[in-house]
Amino acid sequence: MSQTSIERLRDYLAQLPPQAQALLMREFERALERGQDTAVATLVLDQLRKIVRKTEADAAAPPRTDDLSRLLFQVLEPFLVEAGAPIRAGQIRRSSLAPIWQWLGRDGAPAKLSEFEAALARMPADSAGQVEALASKLQAVAADAIFELTGPGGGDKSRALARVGPPNVIEDLYSTGAVLAVRDAIATLNEKLPRSLRAFGDAQIASVTAALNIPVLQTPQMLPFALSIVVQRMTAPWQIIRLAIKIAASDDEIRVAATPYGVAVTMALHDLSCVAAILRMDIKRGHFDNVAGNLKTLHDGVRGLRTELDLRNDSAWGKQLTSIRADISNALQSEIDSVPGRVRRILRQRAEKDIPPGARIDSTEVEETVALIDFVATCRNYASELAINEVTLRTYSDLQQYVERSTEQLVQSLRGADHKVRTYRQQQVQAAIRFCQVLFGDDYASLMSRAAENAATGERKSSRAS
Repeated sequence: MSQTSIERLRDYLAQLPPQAQALLMREFERALERGQDTAVATLVLDQLRKIVRKTEADAAAPPRTDDLSRLLFQVLEPFLVEAGAPIRAGQIRRSSLAPIWQWLGRDGAPAKLSEFEAALARMPADSAGQVEALASKLQAVAADAIFELTGPGGGDKSRALARVGPPNVIEDLYSTGAVLAVRDAIATLNEKLPRSLRAFGDAQIASVTAALNIPVLQTPQMLPFALSIVVQRMTAPWQIIRLAIKIAASDDEIRVAATPYGVAVTMALHDLSCVAAILRMDIKRGHFDNVAGNLKTLHDGVRGLRTELDLRNDSAWGKQLTSIRADISNALQSEIDSVPGRVRRILRQRAEKDIPPGARIDSTEVEETVALIDFVATCRNYASELAINEVTLRTYSDLQQYVERSTEQLVQSLRGADHKVRTYRQQQVQAAIRFCQVLFGDDYASLMSRAAENAATGERKSSRAS
């Protein structure tokens, strides 16, 4: 891209509001993580970061905290879910924040917001304490305005609610007010909880239970939000069900469901379902970078719920867990079944007369097939719990036998290959060796690579001798 084009891009990005810049940065960072549009994402991110650094460095006025809506909603950050993702108890859609903010400025508390905005503009740049105090007052005012609208009463409440936004925004409105109202309790919980919960045994459960013992966080509305904070500290989030089992003093699902902490099981099932959906999407798109991690999460979660909870097959929780296993099994099985066919297309030893001049093997297809073979190998570790044991073991065994036999045959074919098809045969052998590396390890792949070199060298020597 020319310098002029980059300058135009920078000027355009600089005109965007800070929230839009932050959203763009998050989306392009995710695109980079997924390996999508890396050139564009890198370019735009570079320009955005320069703009943000310049904005923060310029601050004769207050820094980026002068965004009043950011101050208001900062306490909600741990609970926000991006657009399009299904939400559960203890979560709020990020897309709902803009309509709620607009309603507060228009109908909810316009005078107060103007007052806070003016006060913030008068604050010096190094007044972090004053900014924090102002944020607390702002959050209290917003909570009161939301409760006034969502509380009991007749009249035109439904019409006033409709002015906030569509039904999903209204659904998030009360939760937003509830979290804003207990912001101090949430801050206290964050201080009491361990920074990381790698294990979640009796000692950790006792520590977390004590930290959660804050009355305003024990309500049906707020407990899922408090548990969401705990889940974010956990290495294995599904283990949050242990808290519910401990409170119920039983692993019987009926007794667990009867306690307020039964929502922890619902949350664990929902989160596993979301991981399963991400896994299906990654497989569909051919993105296997995160498959191993997601498979482990699903395997451990499904096994944990099945072994630590006494679930009935016909209960709501039992049916949901069965559905998750079935979805995972179907997604994995269809992809596993496709792998042998892709391997055969690349390694099939066609007659020389059937190989057109200049034939080549697509290196991208080879690497995609390597990723798929590795995917099948990874599935073996989790096959039994995810109901794919038979298809995985059968496919992996078939791949080993076929690739071993084909590699040896292709190496031998180099000895007598016509010079017109030699390049194609060598590419087949190189692909076969890549597959061997995944299926049999580096040592075997190196052995076959030396055999291929010897076969090619021997044929050339024989030709010169004759």
